[in-house]
Amino acid sequence: MTSRAPEGSRIHDHALPFSLTLKKMPRHTLTFVALLALAACGRKSDTSSAAPTVVLVGPEAVVVADISMLSTGPALSGTLVAERTAAIRAEVAGQVMAIMREPGDRVTAGDVLARIDDRAIADAWLSARSGVTQAELAADIAKRELERATRLSGAGAISDRDLENTRRANLAAQAQFEDAKARLAQAQKQKDATVVKAPYAGIVAERTVNAGDIVAPGAPLFTVVDPSTMRLEANIPASALGAVKLGALVTFSVTGYPDRRFKGAIAHIAPSADAATRQVRVIARIPNAGSGLVAGLFAEGRVSSTMREALTVPLSAVDQRGIRPAVTRLKGGKVERVEVTLGARDEATERVEITAGIARGDTLLVGAALGITPGTPLRVSVTSDNAKH
Repeated sequence: MTSRAPEGSRIHDHALPFSLTLKKMPRHTLTFVALLALAACGRKSDTSSAAPTVVLVGPEAVVVADISMLSTGPALSGTLVAERTAAIRAEVAGQVMAIMREPGDRVTAGDVLARIDDRAIADAWLSARSGVTQAELAADIAKRELERATRLSGAGAISDRDLENTRRANLAAQAQFEDAKARLAQAQKQKDATVVKAPYAGIVAERTVNAGDIVAPGAPLFTVVDPSTMRLEANIPASALGAVKLGALVTFSVTGYPDRRFKGAIAHIAPSADAATRQVRVIARIPNAGSGLVAGLFAEGRVSSTMREALTVPLSAVDQRGIRPAVTRLKGGKVERVEVTLGARDEATERVEITAGIARGDTLLVGAALGITPGTPLRVSVTSDNAKH
């Protein structure tokens, strides 16, 4: 009879220690387990020794520190105004017979803009011209009488009193002739005023009268603007007056053209500052050959009081959120953070001077690339499209 081990002392195979379990395994199974262990150790070793991942960025994410022209000066703001603006008004009373030009039309000097009824004025002009003819005839007769009287007086044929009367008559006739010519000139001016003309080449900016309207002297008719030259009427702080001189370059941007910069020159500096704002009014003359600028636009810019060469970088390359400004530089294939010292800023070109921390030719990161962790390997792709793959 086979003896049985006590129930409490029986040990199941699945509860055996790991070493005993290996002893009970077949030889080919042990070999398989060993190979698995070696493979797992190899994977762990490969993972621990793998090279760090290289970050790839496009060329738009880097800039090179370089020497460029730096321009600085006080800021200004103001409004664009046409250099020449003519508010044309009626010089005579009458009915507007015809409108020849509309707002937006380009005109040259002397172009007819409108016509005013000239019938009453034409009658007055004819009367004045007739008066000139009569006065001229009377003056000629008086002149001849004086000449004859002078000869007779020399021969002793008339008295000195008669000669003096002849001279007075001649003077009166000549004066009446001059008065008649003045009246004709005035009538001619009135007649000419019935034809409203452009004073110079420009654009009709506004028309405030219609055909059939009855106008009185002084009534507004048209506004003609010469857009070839504009002027910027702006203000600068009184504290910056010493940096502004006549002829100084002005660069500015205007509403409606956010991506364009315009240039002009200071033509006038007010002799006194505003008592309330402590601002000094300046006027800059702006060439406008292409007529791109429009009167009334708001402008912001600055006066370029000094210009010099300096080591500069775009403002987007500088991180100023910390205690000291810093840049992110690519050196030796890795990213590093470098503290820098800033100098003057050129708001027109959006560049800033670097006086210490980096050198000319250093490659810096801009935009979102500024957030890359220092020490990260980084490479710049040939084209920006490569950065997307």
